[in-house]
Amino acid sequence: MATPANEGDQSDGSHGNRPINKTKRSRWATRKLTVKSSKVKRLSLLGRTHNKRHSNENKKASGGSESLRQPNQDHGGPEEEETKDSGPGPRTLYFNLPLPDDLKDEDGEPAQTYSRNKIRTAKYTPLSFIPKNLYFQFHNVANIFFLFVTVIAFFPIFGVNNPGLNSAPLIFIIAVTAVRDAIEDRRRTISDKQLNNSPVYRLCGWDNVNVKEDNLSSWRKTKKATSRFLDIIWHSIESLWKRKNKGKGATGIGHDGPRASIETTRTRPESIISPYTERTSFVSARENIQMTPVPSPRPRPDQLQPQPQLQDPRERPTSAFSFQPSEVNIRTLKTDLINYDIQAPGKARFHRSAWKDLQVGDFVRIYNDDEFPADVIILASSDPEGACYIETKNLDGETNLKYRQALRCGRSLKHAKDCERAQFRIESEAPQPNLYKYNAAIKWNQKIAGQSHEMSEPVTIDNVLLRGCNLRNTEWALGIAIFTGHDTKTMMNTGITPSKRARISRELNFYVISNFGVLFIMCLIAAVANGVAWGQNDASLHYFDFGSIGGSPGMSGFTTFWASIILFQNLVPLPLYISVEIVRTLQAVFIYSDVEMWYDPIGQPCVPKSWNLSDDLGQIEYIFSDKTGTLTQNVMEFKKATINGQPYGEAYTEAQAGMQKRLGIDMEKEGELARAEIAEAKVKVLKDLRELYANPYLHDEDLTFIAPDFVEDLSGKHGPEQQHATERFMLALALCHTVIADKVPGDVPRMTFKAQSPDEAALVATACDMGFTVLGNTSEGVNLNVMGEEKHYPILNIIEFNSSRKRMSAIVRMPDGKIILFCKGADSVIYSRLRRGEQAELRKRTAEHLEMFAREGLRTLCIAERVLDEEEYYDWRKIHDAAATALEKREEKLEQAADLIEQELTLLGGTAIEDRLQDGVPDTIALLADAGIKLWVLTGDKVETAINIGFSCNLLNNDMELIRLRVEEDENGNTPDEEFIGLIRAELDKHLAVFNLTGSDQDLAEARHNHEPPGPTHGLVIDGFTLRWALRDELKQKFLLLCKQCKSVLCCRVSPAQKAAVCAMVKTGLDVMTLSVGDGANDVAMIQEADVGVGIAGVEGRQAVMSSDYAIGQFRFLQRLILVHGRWSYRRLAETISNFFYKNIIWVFTLFWFQVFCNFDITYVFDYSYIILINLLFTSVPVVLMGVFDQDVSDTVSLAVPQLYRRGIERLEWTQRKFWLYMVDGFYQSIMCFFIPYLTITGGPFASVNGLDVAERTRLGCYIAHPAVFTINLYILINLYRWDWLMLLVIAVSDLFIFFWTAVYGSNMSAAAFYQAAPQVYGQLSFWAVMLITPVVCILPRYAIKALQKVYWPYDVDIIREQVQQGKFDRLHPKEAEKKGLEGTASGSSDSSKKGKHAQYPSVDEDRRPIYPPSIATHNTRTQNGSDGTNSTHYDAPSIATHNTRTQNGSDGTNSTHYDTPSVEMPVRTSIDRARPSYDRIRASMDRVRASYEASHDFTTAARLTRIESSHSANNSRNRAAANSSRGFMQGRLRGLSIISNKSRH
Repeated sequence: MATPANEGDQSDGSHGNRPINKTKRSRWATRKLTVKSSKVKRLSLLGRTHNKRHSNENKKASGGSESLRQPNQDHGGPEEEETKDSGPGPRTLYFNLPLPDDLKDEDGEPAQTYSRNKIRTAKYTPLSFIPKNLYFQFHNVANIFFLFVTVIAFFPIFGVNNPGLNSAPLIFIIAVTAVRDAIEDRRRTISDKQLNNSPVYRLCGWDNVNVKEDNLSSWRKTKKATSRFLDIIWHSIESLWKRKNKGKGATGIGHDGPRASIETTRTRPESIISPYTERTSFVSARENIQMTPVPSPRPRPDQLQPQPQLQDPRERPTSAFSFQPSEVNIRTLKTDLINYDIQAPGKARFHRSAWKDLQVGDFVRIYNDDEFPADVIILASSDPEGACYIETKNLDGETNLKYRQALRCGRSLKHAKDCERAQFRIESEAPQPNLYKYNAAIKWNQKIAGQSHEMSEPVTIDNVLLRGCNLRNTEWALGIAIFTGHDTKTMMNTGITPSKRARISRELNFYVISNFGVLFIMCLIAAVANGVAWGQNDASLHYFDFGSIGGSPGMSGFTTFWASIILFQNLVPLPLYISVEIVRTLQAVFIYSDVEMWYDPIGQPCVPKSWNLSDDLGQIEYIFSDKTGTLTQNVMEFKKATINGQPYGEAYTEAQAGMQKRLGIDMEKEGELARAEIAEAKVKVLKDLRELYANPYLHDEDLTFIAPDFVEDLSGKHGPEQQHATERFMLALALCHTVIADKVPGDVPRMTFKAQSPDEAALVATACDMGFTVLGNTSEGVNLNVMGEEKHYPILNIIEFNSSRKRMSAIVRMPDGKIILFCKGADSVIYSRLRRGEQAELRKRTAEHLEMFAREGLRTLCIAERVLDEEEYYDWRKIHDAAATALEKREEKLEQAADLIEQELTLLGGTAIEDRLQDGVPDTIALLADAGIKLWVLTGDKVETAINIGFSCNLLNNDMELIRLRVEEDENGNTPDEEFIGLIRAELDKHLAVFNLTGSDQDLAEARHNHEPPGPTHGLVIDGFTLRWALRDELKQKFLLLCKQCKSVLCCRVSPAQKAAVCAMVKTGLDVMTLSVGDGANDVAMIQEADVGVGIAGVEGRQAVMSSDYAIGQFRFLQRLILVHGRWSYRRLAETISNFFYKNIIWVFTLFWFQVFCNFDITYVFDYSYIILINLLFTSVPVVLMGVFDQDVSDTVSLAVPQLYRRGIERLEWTQRKFWLYMVDGFYQSIMCFFIPYLTITGGPFASVNGLDVAERTRLGCYIAHPAVFTINLYILINLYRWDWLMLLVIAVSDLFIFFWTAVYGSNMSAAAFYQAAPQVYGQLSFWAVMLITPVVCILPRYAIKALQKVYWPYDVDIIREQVQQGKFDRLHPKEAEKKGLEGTASGSSDSSKKGKHAQYPSVDEDRRPIYPPSIATHNTRTQNGSDGTNSTHYDAPSIATHNTRTQNGSDGTNSTHYDTPSVEMPVRTSIDRARPSYDRIRASMDRVRASYEASHDFTTAARLTRIESSHSANNSRNRAAANSSRGFMQGRLRGLSIISNKSRH
């Protein structure tokens, strides 16, 4: 690794009270990367559809192993394997260097092509819409059939009178579907167009040798011209509608000129986030220069003073760079990509361009708040040390800042001319979808002491800015585009927009094919019978007819077969598809219009983005949910603390409400009482705080730490000992962090805190509320306002958090000159580093308090300190600086150095933070579980964090046995795959044996038919690395079966591709319906993979919404979307389709029965207008309205009885049995509808003087059609659950319309043979007798069976409907339901939940967030009296030394933990006059923890903390003894039990 000069402060070993001018920051890779998995390029989702070739799958990323390569060394470059196709293979990019011949084609152009940066998530283009949409539509078998029927109808031989009219239904359904698809896709097109035309500043006027000149092909020119032409037409029409053409202002490109640059000053001159070092470079000292040689804004007044002329680096005085070759010191070498021996042409400029014009290898310049257009390797930023901050809300919904670092070798790049003189190449891995991993190397030649040396620096994910992220708190950043378009990590995880079809639509093809079979048999019978009839020479037909149309019996039968297909075509109901589209469209409108799913804060309704999936919502069995931003509000609130053995804080959490609900306690009443007490306590806290100190930064609405006793202790009311402890604790919170503090101007000052972790922001904000306000950061330290007195605390070192350390530390020089190390982190980590033999009682009590906090669903961590003397610190500083400049294993050495100083700690206390759930999440999850829906959490968060949320939202509880699947990752990558697979297989077999399963195919077959929810006995937790092996083909089936037996499954630290893989495993493995819900771009793959994808439309990124099928504002709306609209839609559509098949069976078979009496010569018994109108006006409207308005129970009852949803999970509303029963019923009724009228009128009297009787063909058709229509509509009526005025009116009108049509149409001479049919038929008494008898005979069997079923074998819904009629659900009033739906009964937070200062953080970069696992994070379900959430921290009487002694009023007699010696007990401070019932209840409810939780090491019980305390310090004491003697480490003095040593007290 090439490192810049003066990376660390090389101390000379003197130990006076020397000033430390700069904060030294220990910063290393923030993610524990998978070394082994980094060798394997993960296949992207696009790879499966685009067939992209991933070459060199097992090849390591080249370069980066050496920082300085001598000329005589082996080149060590990548393997010489060319990738000459357009697939995303490994790439080598050259900058201001000629492209090697082996990377050119025969024309001298670059052989490798790269993806364009123009992306398209829309499925269609103007040119491809018609052919592609038709291709998708004709996936329906019925559409192909009707296209064929339409074609043959144009041949006159088949006897179709009006083939054009016959084709109208097909044209209509194709057109309606196409319009719907066009409207859906246009939204995506507009979004794509805006994104592709977003502005970016890229370097123009220089030669990018990596790409060809963008010469448009003829095909692309045609596409562009077509798009422009259609856009012109569309905007012209739009302008006519609006009377005002608003133009195309969406491009965002105002001009193409260069942007006036800003001065390259430090991003935040007063920020300790930027790890400034003591730079000696002359150029670095004079960086206030323009970025580009173009006019800039006028300089600020403080920059008008004259500055000396910059010198060329080659003309500098002799300095550290003037070495002889033998004297090169790599540690002090400043690397630089610029070749100062060449002259810059000066033609290059950063011009404003569009995203779509960006190409691989382009230099780009991003300004603050801009979005990154591609995956960019950052070379330089406005910070001298290359630091920059990004926000990934568009990627994962997180708004917290994330740190990224520019390459050391590129920090000198400031101007366009610098980019022209920079000569280097980048050897990069192939595009791959892993968001947390990237391997590449940048190589260049640099002159050192007159000789050219090949230099190399590794490039990791911390040097890459991903497409979609935003630059924050950084004035500008300069980088190069390494991946563009669909090769970027974001797009590779997104995949192509899928074309989803509802399950009923997919299954409909089977029933259509079944009808094809019936149709074929009918047509075959007709063909054979007609051919036989024409072949009989002794029949009257032979003598009196003009001859067959086919000329021979065989040809006549052949012709009759195809004519029969046209006559009986309604057996395959094309109108059904039209009706289904209408029903689904109206269902989508109702979902959109549901005010109960309106989210007022952002004005977001439930938006159906796919209109054809509403019935799928009624069959969901598995829900896959993200955690961050989906289940949680991402608002961290400081709720409780334990300091010096005393617990503080009042809170009522979701976890407490969940415990009370399971115990049968009236949680609403308890919650109201608790919130009333909290509100009263808050008033007292605010009053006491302002009496103590008039804090101008204290705002009533921001206060979350409600602890009146803490304020009294802080004021010294209960003695100086506790006062000093509380002050020291708050000081630790105010000093040990990496938060950026900003003061918001205004009449009332307000401090805002931006942090990489929202936990840190909550801690610092609470310290501010208590009077310890962080005013700002400088490069030397932190400025605090301590109870009205402003102080400066120099920060000597910050040892930052990472996922393996689980802690962070700050080394501070106090105002009295002493050096203190403050450390905060996971309780297990801090306890293992405490000084051995001290604070026994304090540790015990603190552990118990943390355990109680965790039972309330709070995230806990510990605060500790260590006093360092000068010699001890500076000896460690030498080791730290040596590690910071190490060339190899730098991160490991930094971690070892940090481990040396973070020992022998003294415990200060602990904190408890609530990661607030969204309103109603626990209730929604419980309701969905009652409905039989299983919810899995798939998150990129840490295991501990996800489990804690699992308890908060009642996914997990202490009654469950926790199955923790985990294999340790091999950092060296030497473990073979077979060993990992063997370990996982053994674990799976062991746990499957508990359920008497082996993972066989028979077990899987049984699991596919078992839809019962698993018992609440087991929960499963698995991490991403282990999941990688569990998803292998040989283990996937066992893993799936084990997960199915668990009530809750949490997959943590998983990538977007793994989320999609888990969803696909369940969907295909168990053949179930799945739904995925998320809010970030990292959830898109999962959302697209599921049958139904739901996006949370929060205030952050909306990538998930853009790719979803439904967009909602809050997770709680899922209960209404699924349990109400989903169940209604599924049941309605299933009934609609069944009734549609039934009515077509009746109609077609009445035609068929008539053919029996006319030798199957395909004579129509009905007038042709009847055939057209039967599926248009006579019977279609009632069945369509059935699919739209029918309602078995109301929405409130659907939510009150979620078990009704289980019929959808088991798919009982639409089955083959039901289909064939309706077909048989229709077959029976067709016989009745034909033969009753036929037998009635056969041989009837003459009806007119012209000799015609009512047995004439069209009159017989009237006799048949009228009762058939009445029967069909009556059948639909008795199948309806809800008879309202609209349905009755529509059915009545449909019945009357056939009379109206017969009378009106028959009165016209154009009706030909049908002329005057109405008076002739309606005047017959036999007609009215048939109208009465036929429907009764047809409906009677159905009515009898339905009545018997409801009386003796009722469905669940029948029982509930009867109870509704009995008034048992009258308590469910709409207003009450609305209140419950909006507020959520389980979200019982205090009034302080709405924050101003405590900003909403959708999540955090989990590798940078301190791990605050619950000390035990378990929910007690066996307590006798639930917690009311108002924890007590004071006691009425002092207790004796026995810890568990109870006072007379039942409060815990907790002792003070300050003692002068280990054997002397100090009296407990006096209590205040306030009862503490919640503390006692939680304390009394603490029972034994299940062994599985304790063994998982993701929880830390008080007992486990006791076992591990000081273990790390003890284990390292012997190893450090020898090192301490040489390094000057001094053994700390033994302290007593006091939390504050005498040394730190003075």
